[in-house]
Amino acid sequence: MAEKATTVEEYLSALDPARRAELERIRALVKQLVPDTEETISYGMQTLKYKNRALVYYTSSKKHMSFYPSSWAIEELKDRLENYTTTAHAIQFTLATPLPDDLIRDLVRVHQREIDAGRS
Repeated sequence: MAEKATTVEEYLSALDPARRAELERIRALVKQLVPDTEETISYGMQTLKYKNRALVYYTSSKKHMSFYPSSWAIEELKDRLENYTTTAHAIQFTLATPLPDDLIRDLVRVHQREIDAGRS
């Protein structure tokens, strides 16, 4: 992407169709699970905010895509992330190894629970 996107739609429209579809799947799952989210671009990534805090970030790069649910969610569900490259804050995946719907839902639920509890 030559220019940085300022909206989620701009970001998605610049992706190849397969990657766009994958990120739209994640977007739809999170919005279904937590309907009162706000979409924005933050740190150059698609972001869904909940209670004015980032609930998840998700992005595409050259070799993989990344999902950022929170370090708490990654730590709590690390046993289910063994097949993915992870950092303290991100889970990397590809079109060949996408994140399953149930895993995305559980990661989001953990972070939502922590936000609701006031954890920062």
